[in-house]
Amino acid sequence: MLTHRNLSYNMQQLRVWFPDLEIGKEVMLGALPMFHSFGMTVAMNFPIGAAAAMVLIPDPRDVRALVKSLAQNRVTLAPAVPALINAVLNYPRIEQIDLTSIKRCFSGSAPLSADVMVQFERLTGAVVVEGFGLTEASPATHCNPVQGRRKPGHIGIPLPNTESKVVDVEDGLTEMPPGQPGELIIKGPQVMQGYWNMPEETAQVLRDGWLYTGDLAVIDEEGYHRIVGRKKEMIVVSGFKVFPDEVDRVLMSHPAVLESATIGLPDPKRGERVKAFVVLKPGSEATPDDLRAYCRENLAAYKVPHQIEVRPELPKSAVLKILRRVLREQELAKRPSDDRKE
Repeated sequence: MLTHRNLSYNMQQLRVWFPDLEIGKEVMLGALPMFHSFGMTVAMNFPIGAAAAMVLIPDPRDVRALVKSLAQNRVTLAPAVPALINAVLNYPRIEQIDLTSIKRCFSGSAPLSADVMVQFERLTGAVVVEGFGLTEASPATHCNPVQGRRKPGHIGIPLPNTESKVVDVEDGLTEMPPGQPGELIIKGPQVMQGYWNMPEETAQVLRDGWLYTGDLAVIDEEGYHRIVGRKKEMIVVSGFKVFPDEVDRVLMSHPAVLESATIGLPDPKRGERVKAFVVLKPGSEATPDDLRAYCRENLAAYKVPHQIEVRPELPKSAVLKILRRVLREQELAKRPSDDRKE
């Protein structure tokens, strides 16, 4: 349940975050579905509040229409997800299309690799900032500074009037020291009132004014936050914790990989084993063995995927967020004999 106050506060928090916003002069990309909180707040409420023109894209999977609209309408602000940014970068002859009107690009919903960020900034001249949010918080809670220090792979720092900390996964109270993962909890005026007609579920996530996000995060010495995975998606291999986002960041840093999604699967010996699914960039080649070797160079041995599967595409939600749960369901639906072979 998000009130008008929640939504208004979140829009104002975002306005403050972009101090060079030119009221009445910006052109905002509207490629995110507006029935989703990300699209509603960032691609609809935000531009309305800034008196910005809105360039609406009915189907964000239509990359040709997307690129054409960006160029013809001289878009200045582009809220996006990594899949959209990747799609633009890999569009044929994209370097011949003038996208230099884009000043700011804010990415959310999934990790954005440093390589992709650099490529997009080089192509457009824009400043790309990663942020974080969830529907229960209207949704924006964190973002990298637009005019300050940005840290690739991090969701940045809390928005104005927003508190956040990382607590022990087991007791939900003990605050974790810098560098140690725990559950991210948030307090602020954008936090929801609760779930509609679901008092028990509400009591689980709203405790003493804090929203328990279910996301696992690390806060460094400078206060920058980094998401390492979902509480429900954490993989335990022989007693060691593996965070899917960390594995995906490594895989997506490989020059041939476009997208990656890592899951945990039951294993009789280790408890769970790590499996990753990747999509290669158009025209690129890499075998699962190549990618596992790359992981061995950049990850602890127990974090290296036991298996890597190359696919033409990955299942995504309406906002183009990769659905790990669907991949897990697909794997678990396979015949038991498949697991015995592993």
